[in-house]
Amino acid sequence: MRILVLGGTSFVGRAMVEDALQHGADITLFGRGRTGPDLFPGVERRIGDRDTGDYSALERGSWDAVVDVSGYVPRNVNQAMDVLGDRVGRYVFISSHAVYVREGVGPGSDEDTPRRAPVRHTEELDEDTYGPCKVACEDDVLARYGTRATLVRPGKVAGPHDPSNMFTYWVRRAAQGGRIALPADPDQPVQVVDVRDLARLVVQLVADDRPGAFHAVGPAEPTTLGGLIETCAEVAGARAEVVRVEVPPSELPLFFPLVRADWTSQQRSAARARAAGLGVTPLSVTAADVLAWDRGRGVPALGVGFTPAEERELLAGAAQV
Repeated sequence: MRILVLGGTSFVGRAMVEDALQHGADITLFGRGRTGPDLFPGVERRIGDRDTGDYSALERGSWDAVVDVSGYVPRNVNQAMDVLGDRVGRYVFISSHAVYVREGVGPGSDEDTPRRAPVRHTEELDEDTYGPCKVACEDDVLARYGTRATLVRPGKVAGPHDPSNMFTYWVRRAAQGGRIALPADPDQPVQVVDVRDLARLVVQLVADDRPGAFHAVGPAEPTTLGGLIETCAEVAGARAEVVRVEVPPSELPLFFPLVRADWTSQQRSAARARAAGLGVTPLSVTAADVLAWDRGRGVPALGVGFTPAEERELLAGAAQV
C-alpha cells in the first residue's frame, strides 16, 4: 500500500504516518521539510510548498492513495490534484465539522447534514470562511475523483503533540486540582477524538478503498465538559471542583478551550465511521497520555484559556456570589 501524505509531520499527519508504517504501508511525505525533520527516518520526503504552489517534487511517482492533511483552501487542493492527476488511486481529504450549517441541526446529526455554501473568493481563514473554504475543497475533490474520493470530518482532535493545546489546557489544569473555573455550563456536551483513532480510521479507509464521508468523533462514551474535566483530574490523582464562572461573551476569547455555544455541534453521530473502523479509545487513556506528554516536554506556556491570575480573580468573584 503506497500512500502519499500531504503534510505528515505535525500532529494529525504524524499520527497517520505512524499508524500507516505500523501496518506496513510505503509512505511518501510532501511538505516544506521544516516540521519534524528528524521524524520517520528512511521515509521518502518530497520537498515543496503549498503556499507558493511549488508541487514540482510530485511530478513523478504514483500512489495507491493520497491523504491530504494540509488542504485548507481550494487553490491548494486543486493544484495538488492537477499535478497528481490519475497517478493516485484514492484522494482522502481531511475536512472539518465546520462545513455544516449551524441552524436546524439536531443531536445525532450524520454526514448527510446540509453543508454551508462554498467560498472561493478568499484565502483569509476565520470563523466565517474556514468552513465554507473546506466545503469548496470537498466539492472539488468529489468533482475530480468521484467514487475515488473520501472525506473525513474530524471533531476536536486530542492527543500527544497537539499544537492547539485546547484539550491539553484542561488536562494540565485538572491535574493541579482545586477549584477550576469553567466559563460555560458543565453539562455542555463535548466530543473529542483521540488522534490515534482518527489515524487508524484514515489508514483503514485507504486499505479498504472506501469512498464517502465519515465523522471522526469520540470519545468512546458521551461526555460533558464538566465530566471531561473530572476525568482528567481522576487520571492525575487530583481532587478538583468545577466552578462555573460568568464571563461576558465579549470578554471571553474566541474558541475558549472546548467551550461551544452550539451544543448540537458536539453531538454528531459516529456510527458510519465506527462501522468503517474508527476506534474508541477511552477518554481516560487520552488524558493520561496527554498528561505524560505535556510533562515530558517541560510544561511550556499554552497560550490558551485563563492565566492563573485571571482564574484566581474569577474564582474570587464566584465565591462572593
